[in-house]
Amino acid sequence: MGRIWRNAAAAVAFLLLFSQVAVLAGPVETSVFAVQGVEVDVSSTDAATAKNQALMDVQVKAFFQLAERLGSPELAQAFEEKFKPEDIAPYLKSLSIEQESSAPGRYIGTFTVRFLPEKTRKLYESYGINVPTIQADPILVLPVWRGPEANQLWEENPWRKAWLDLKGEQGLVPIIVPLGDLEDTETLTVEDALYNDPVKLEAIRRRYGAPSILVAQAQPTEDGIHVYIEGETKLGKVLFNKIYKPEDGQTTSAAPAAIQKFQNLLVETYKERAAQIAAAKAAEDEARNSNHPQSLAVAVPFSSPREWNAIRSRILSAPNVVGVDLSTLSADGAVIKLNFTRGVSNLRGSMKQVGLNLSQYGSTWVIQPM
Repeated sequence: MGRIWRNAAAAVAFLLLFSQVAVLAGPVETSVFAVQGVEVDVSSTDAATAKNQALMDVQVKAFFQLAERLGSPELAQAFEEKFKPEDIAPYLKSLSIEQESSAPGRYIGTFTVRFLPEKTRKLYESYGINVPTIQADPILVLPVWRGPEANQLWEENPWRKAWLDLKGEQGLVPIIVPLGDLEDTETLTVEDALYNDPVKLEAIRRRYGAPSILVAQAQPTEDGIHVYIEGETKLGKVLFNKIYKPEDGQTTSAAPAAIQKFQNLLVETYKERAAQIAAAKAAEDEARNSNHPQSLAVAVPFSSPREWNAIRSRILSAPNVVGVDLSTLSADGAVIKLNFTRGVSNLRGSMKQVGLNLSQYGSTWVIQPM
């Protein structure tokens, strides 16, 4: 076990050595299978040992965080019960240090952890979760806080903090919040954002490489916050105008809740669009192939030659069936090559019309009387 841990730690160190440290500006990295802002704080006999342990701990922590984000809290719990650190290491792609500090016997760090997309996607599929491999186009969000004393864009305030804490760059719909560095503050003022200055907004949009930009306004109310977000994105027009009251009675909780709700709406819209596009493509493909003969290997169980002849006659009489070729025949069943047009979904309906059921069991198709 000790050797496994040492080998895994060495592999993580190698990945870390060749990974890029997060950039301070420019187009922001987005990936469904990356987790940003993963914090670790480890104490050990010395700083080097503490850091080596932290490199193991951070990937484990990120692995479970990703499971909760892409799946559910229940999936994350199932992973925690099943996966040991040495089981998680093969899914790791790379690590990047966002921040780090060390002291005698202690290491504190914040990391971006990336997992191998294809390997991780297959893992989620085995749990019945289909993770889209393509993210939506990112959206740049400018959080404007309408405070009681002044409007704020770059200053520290509850609204901006909540957007930064979201770490939405890696979601299905990536949300990017500008850093607020010197170039940002010189490019755009809060007044420019509120009055939708087209030149200034385009300048900061180009800086972060996002196709869309939204000005997200919020102001405190007596018992919550009023959120107003309006603009055009690749997902369509956005109009979000709601008052949020925190469930726990703490006004500071209203901002994260409102932002999470907004992100969920974007994700649901993206999923619906993706499903519509996939359905349209499938329909187009089926229409394209509808008049072209297709074939399918099908098992046909029967109890007697008489039953086999009856089933075969029904198959041949079904709409869109153009032929049946016998591949193998035994005393209790046959395997046929079924030739048909108009796709498998229509073929199932054709079989039902003649009293037969076409079903798939694993990779095997079977025809049986209904």
